[in-house]
This record gives sequence, C-alpha cells and structure tokens, in this order.
Amino acid sequence: RSLCWLPGKSQIDYKILLLTLKYCMAEYKIGDECCPMCHPGTRVYRHCTAWTSTSCAPCTDSTFNDQPSGREQCSPCTVCDEDLGLKTVKECTHYSDTQCGVLEGHYCINPYMGGCRAANKHTACKPGQFIKQPGTEYTDTVCEDCSDNSYSDGSSMPCKPHTDCESRGLLTVKAGDQATDSECKEKSDIGLSVGIPAAAAIAAIAVIAVKCRRRIKPYTRYEYYIHKYTRVYKIVFIGNEQKKLIVILKTKVGSNLKY
Repeated sequence: RSLCWLPGKSQIDYKILLLTLKYCMAEYKIGDECCPMCHPGTRVYRHCTAWTSTSCAPCTDSTFNDQPSGREQCSPCTVCDEDLGLKTVKECTHYSDTQCGVLEGHYCINPYMGGCRAANKHTACKPGQFIKQPGTEYTDTVCEDCSDNSYSDGSSMPCKPHTDCESRGLLTVKAGDQATDSECKEKSDIGLSVGIPAAAAIAAIAVIAVKCRRRIKPYTRYEYYIHKYTRVYKIVFIGNEQKKLIVILKTKVGSNLKY
C-alpha cells in the first residue's frame, strides 16, 4: 500500500512519486488512508483501514454504479417518463443506467450519454403552411408559408397548386386560399341549381293565386232599419252566399242619428 501524498518528502524519487500518484488515482482518500475503489456495479460496504482493504457490496435493485468509486450508495436508475416524451431504450443494470429515447413525434431537448433526458413534441404545421423539413429524433419540424396560388392543410411536404377550374371547362364556385383548394362545378349543375328553385317558386305562386281566386267572391251590402220604441237601428249585412257579417253601424234616437 502507498500513501496518496507525502508532505515534506521533497527528496523522493520522481519516478516513485509518479507511480504513487498513478496508483492513488484508482483509490479514494479516507482520513490519512488511500482506499481502493469499488468496481462498477458495487458500492463501498466498509472503508479500508491501515490493515484491511475496502469491502464492497453489489448495488441493490433499481440502482447502479457505472464506474469505480468510493461511494457508499449506488445511484438510482433513471425512469423514462412518457410525460416528458421519453421511452425506455435500454433497461437499467447494476453497471449502467437506463437509456431513454424519444417517443414517436418528439425530439430530444436534453441529450445525455447517448440517450435523452427530456423531449418536446414536433411542431404541427398550421393550415396554409407546408413541412419544409420533417422533424427527427433531435430536431424539430420546420414549417413555411405557402406561396400564392398554392395551398396546404399543414400535413403535406410541398404546397399543392390550386385547381384551375376554367382550364377544365368548369366554373369557379369558391377561389382557393393558402389553406384550401378552389371549388369547381359543372356549368350544367349551376344552371340546375338556380333554375329548379326558381321554377318551383313560380309554380307555388301560381297555385296560391288560383286557390285565392276560387275563394274570393263578390260581397253584397244590405241595409235595414228597425224601429223599436223611440230608437231606430240601422243594420248592415256584408257578405256573400257562404258568409254574412251583421254589423250595427248607427242608431237613431228620435230625429237625431248617432254614430
């Protein structure tokens, strides 16, 4: 065994000093002692003394130690959290930590030791944009606006050109924008869509006019005077053969006519 540092030994041979330092790099210092480190997959169970070496014990379940150390506890295994966009790529062992990767549709924002500690969802391009560069495991999606006379619902790689209705012998019902295509219709369809409702409206008006004409007959006005005591009642009949309406319009008291 050797000491990690020998204060006051300025005359020590240089080669011996280098060998001593090299040896101590695989040890850890406890008090005045340099104790041998425990191997990966183990932890310190009991520190060394002047007469005994370090005692080591295996890491327990869900813990690991991936390098020689003088630690008394192994490190807890990383849990790949789906809420952080992660999935387990390699299970944890006593010698190595869990390796996490990114879920489908995510990209890593915190790479670590060949794996990932956190991830975000890929950006979804909006209607009117196209996917200029698809997202990868380590990069986000790049979106770009469509140019004039083209459109995209946000899921296509290049924007698609608007349909030219006129070149196909069709009529443009609705012009396209950056998010939707042009809407076309056959010319005959346009005529039918306008002509059929108009014809139906004219026919309905004609039927109503005929029914109304049949129901309406000339009205006749009849006036009668009834004498009772000192009053004279003027009774008017207004109507036709099917319907009569009796209305008392005026009364006459003595020689005066009241309305």
